[in-house]
Amino acid sequence: MVRCGRVAGRWGAVALAAALVCGVARGETCTTQSAMTASDRDALVNAARNMAGKVVANDAAGLQTVTIAEYAKDFGAIQNAVADASSKVKGATPTVEQVYLLDASDLKPGTDGKPGNAQFLCTLNRSIAETDFSIPSLPAGKYGFAIMEARGIAAPWRLSFLVQQVQGQWQMAGFYPRPMTAAGHDGLWYWTEARTMAKGKEQWNAWLYYQQAEALLNPTEMIQSTHLEKLHDERNAAAPPQLSSGISVETPLVVKGTDGAEYHFVGLGVDDSLSKEKVDVTAHLKVDQIGDPVVARKRNVDAMSALVAAYPELRKAFHGVWVFAEVPGQNSPYATELAMSEIH
Repeated sequence: MVRCGRVAGRWGAVALAAALVCGVARGETCTTQSAMTASDRDALVNAARNMAGKVVANDAAGLQTVTIAEYAKDFGAIQNAVADASSKVKGATPTVEQVYLLDASDLKPGTDGKPGNAQFLCTLNRSIAETDFSIPSLPAGKYGFAIMEARGIAAPWRLSFLVQQVQGQWQMAGFYPRPMTAAGHDGLWYWTEARTMAKGKEQWNAWLYYQQAEALLNPTEMIQSTHLEKLHDERNAAAPPQLSSGISVETPLVVKGTDGAEYHFVGLGVDDSLSKEKVDVTAHLKVDQIGDPVVARKRNVDAMSALVAAYPELRKAFHGVWVFAEVPGQNSPYATELAMSEIH
């Protein structure tokens, strides 16, 4: 299950259960919650609870004082993330879901002299189940990962922190806020619905609902675990034949409109930003240029009409469709959203 050669994004990590201590050949070790000493566990829990409390209170300045120097000196992006998360978790009570100790004291730098890529493998309950922390460019040291749940509010969130031990104190080295529900449902609900859709041959709906399930169950984007591997396998098995090679700029999904125009979609996903009764489909449309706004909007509307006409089952499972027209290499997409009832 574990892919030790895989490198996830900058300082990513994950965890979903508890158990033992395990290590990898190079010496990185993972100590799960139940295997920690009481003092280690309490110190990590208290540090994470303090950080989560500052997020709930929108105390970015206070959080900056307990952040490692590398990030504290350029705190703008984290400050924005704290402000956004704080608006979602106002009035919540942070509670501990899970904590992990990640010891990379003996991690050697890469051949280029830069910090090496760390792999922490945690065996769960003396079983074959594992959680894989893949953290690239990690300086040698002692780290922890804490997953906090912001509960007691209408839509709970998960606030996760990567922390580093600096002079005996835990300091923040990464912040990962994520919602735990979308359109009023949690990740397990979407997983169950995806399975039902797959059995009913609704492959497009199932494939997208599996995406939503993972987004809600996964504390960060950079993770591997036995639990999520199973979800990935089910999603891949349910994928429509048109997506057998994936979907990307190199392998777009090509859909024809009623007038014969071709639309090249390079990404499909889900979105809950409108907070409707159902999530929306997101479709990323490759274009040569954005052009005039009136023309661009018509192209987006025509593209979503072609997509829904080609795969009409989408009308049943989603509120509407977002189309993002994107020019490769540019960062300013043109977005249009319509409810299914407005798409003809």
